[in-house]
Amino acid sequence: MKLKLYFLFCLLSGLYSTGYAQSAVTDSMLNKLNIVLANKETYVEEKLTRIEKIHKQLGQLTDTNKKYDLYQHLYNEYKNFSYDSAYNYAKKLQVTANQFKDPARIAFAKMELGFTLISSGMFKETLETLNGINLKDLCDDNKIEYYFLKARSYFDLSDFDRNNDYSAIYNPAGIRCIDSAIALSKPGTYDYYALRGLKDLRTGSFDEGIEHYKELLKLKNLTPNQFAVSACSLSYIYERKGMQDRSMELLIQAAIADIQSATKETVAIYKLADVLYHKNDLNNAFIYIKQAMDDATFYGARHRQVAISSILPIIEAQRISTVEQQRRSLVIYASIITVLVLFVIAFAYIIFKQLKKLRIADNLIKEANVSLQESNQALEGLNRNLSTANKIKNEYIGYYFNINSIYIDKLESFQKSLDKKLSSKRYEDAQAAIKSLNLENERHQLFHTFDKVFLQLFPDFIDKFDSLFHKEDKILIAEGQLLSTEHRIFALIRMGIHDNDRIAKLLGYSVNTIYSYKNRIKNKSFITNDEFEDQIMAIEAV
Repeated sequence: MKLKLYFLFCLLSGLYSTGYAQSAVTDSMLNKLNIVLANKETYVEEKLTRIEKIHKQLGQLTDTNKKYDLYQHLYNEYKNFSYDSAYNYAKKLQVTANQFKDPARIAFAKMELGFTLISSGMFKETLETLNGINLKDLCDDNKIEYYFLKARSYFDLSDFDRNNDYSAIYNPAGIRCIDSAIALSKPGTYDYYALRGLKDLRTGSFDEGIEHYKELLKLKNLTPNQFAVSACSLSYIYERKGMQDRSMELLIQAAIADIQSATKETVAIYKLADVLYHKNDLNNAFIYIKQAMDDATFYGARHRQVAISSILPIIEAQRISTVEQQRRSLVIYASIITVLVLFVIAFAYIIFKQLKKLRIADNLIKEANVSLQESNQALEGLNRNLSTANKIKNEYIGYYFNINSIYIDKLESFQKSLDKKLSSKRYEDAQAAIKSLNLENERHQLFHTFDKVFLQLFPDFIDKFDSLFHKEDKILIAEGQLLSTEHRIFALIRMGIHDNDRIAKLLGYSVNTIYSYKNRIKNKSFITNDEFEDQIMAIEAV
């Protein structure tokens, strides 16, 4: 006789703490559960198809004996699926048994009714029904189930009341019933291991409980229902022993078995939602707690609905808050990316304009080169200027293309990385990537590269620049830098960039700041302000 142990785990609900310690669970296991959950209607349809076939057979019968068997078959299909239907067929079993005036069948029908009542949370009515059964009318297998149901009633009452005075009465009474059932069970059977494991669990003998449940799970031909009950029970023991990873794996496996067997009166997915909520996996927690509430409502398990209702609003509120926070983060990330793109576009535009000016300058130089041939002296001077201009042009074309290429590569790499993190919902990693951006460091790197290239072209620029000031007014260069900000402003002027607005954009300052720097430097020099920039332009390249 197979024990109706599927709802064994519900008696543990009062014993579970409100949260699990975080444990490492593979994504593949949760993915498998989500796939099974997505196909839940398929499993329900399979059960309804089986039920419909039995109903058709029932409608064609007139033999009361065969009707009794079909009522029993329908009851077995409904007992974990729908309370109302299970209760209805349990009552029909009683009516039919009374027609037979068969004490054994009458007692068995009452026991089936007791299982239905306790599954819906009607503990008092269950005990009244079971106490109305004459044990002499039951065979040994049915007596095992009778004692189990009575023990479960006491345990559920103890967990539901959560009162030490009443628990001191109900728990020992439940243990005595379990002992009576064990005495009737054959060692090595499913009933024996399940009852021994339940006793170990209730008495806190967790090491022995692990061994008994392991032996149980090794048995062949376990139904999905039996596996789910045993896995849930062993999961609880592992959790109490601090073996969080193994506990989580068993809980997921139990939830999968429940869904595949179209079981609606279940606690596995409810407890899994609670675990994932405390692991901050709010998306999965919300999906599972909603499924748990749908199942409890479908079955009609009042006590289960009350338990689920205590955490469903908390998970839902936390999930909504997280989604809203993620939405705000995405807006911020999108804004940052937009700014970066605009920065690259602006930088490319500046480079384009510089290249355009360089092309114009190149055309002018070519034209001047033709006229310079008329005079050797003029040719020598103009050739020197042409050589300098060409060298500057070539160096800085390469420089600007190199810098632009580097920044475009960095932006492309960053965009791909961020898109990958957002697509896989790794929002914390995406936010960390954004925070890791160091635009100031990039600007300093840009300045350092500019300084290096410029000093290759004008190695005596600093000495020539400093010669325009008295010794005490010379501009100092900070340690680790090649040029100071003041040097850099006039280096750009030497490169032919005289527009203050353009200088300000290149160096990241305001136009007023550039004006201030230029005026302060010119005022320090012993060269007049009108001639100062001419002296700068007179500095020759190598």
